[in-house]
Amino acid sequence: MSHTLFEANAQRVQRCELAVPGSNPGMFEKALNSGVDFIFLDLEDAVAPDDKLQARKNVIEAINDLDWEGHGITVSVRINGLDTQYMVRDVVDLMEQCGEKLKTILIPKVGVYADVYMVEAMVNQLEMQQGLKNRIGIECLIETALGMANVEDIAKQGALGGRLEALHFGVADYAASNRARTVNIGGLNPDYPADQWHFALSRMIVACRAYGLRPIDGPFGDIKDPEGYKLAAKRGAALGCEGKWAIHPSQIELANEVFTPPAEEVEKARRILDALKEAAAQGKGAASLDGRLIDAASEKMANNIVKTAETIAAKTK
Repeated sequence: MSHTLFEANAQRVQRCELAVPGSNPGMFEKALNSGVDFIFLDLEDAVAPDDKLQARKNVIEAINDLDWEGHGITVSVRINGLDTQYMVRDVVDLMEQCGEKLKTILIPKVGVYADVYMVEAMVNQLEMQQGLKNRIGIECLIETALGMANVEDIAKQGALGGRLEALHFGVADYAASNRARTVNIGGLNPDYPADQWHFALSRMIVACRAYGLRPIDGPFGDIKDPEGYKLAAKRGAALGCEGKWAIHPSQIELANEVFTPPAEEVEKARRILDALKEAAAQGKGAASLDGRLIDAASEKMANNIVKTAETIAAKTK
């Protein structure tokens, strides 16, 4: 094991993250009672230019007036891009008017670490100005070729800064940025013999795990294809994602199911830990369970499963 280790900046249950347009306040109450772990109230792509200012007011009011924490929901806001005239006021107004209740800020289309640093510096100053006691986290969308080319540096420098918690894979904008021949959001291309998102998603996950961040898979556009959504979620979970977006409430239960370790998987993980503990008591570094060799690497994998299950159980309880 390397002597260089990066601990997680923050631990949160994030099996599913529901996208909620800030321009549609009628959806806020439904989101509050949806059973989702995380929501982001959106000021960016889901809001038309003429609705930007009103959407910001709607979001601030919703954060202040609705009991997100009491419903077990972590509330985040996706601000507008750094290349727009809206972004500065988004950050300032959010921090000044609802900073005590805001948990994280999601930055879209991050291309280089300097994008994160800009928002981080603003949040630092505004947090001091407002005397906020809660530390607001930052999350980033990796959804451009530039962002993916720099994802390791973004993860590393962001982790060192202390506020960056998670990276999200924005598959639609990523496809557009790479001029991929597809019009599906997160679905598979029948002309490609495998999963065309595998490399990009895996690269982002590795960057996250190396530097203590949560990797979150992005949207799946076809809300009438629950099986396709589950398959996409399972591919992400197999690679190491902690959760996936939902663009419709019907996808929440699907994500929660996939990213909650099944009872039989947890039970097997506990058996592995028990068998290795018994072997250690006998002075052995490995053991046999159900006809298979298990060792220190097995212990790490089993601990991951048990810890995840316990964290989810504590939250849902």
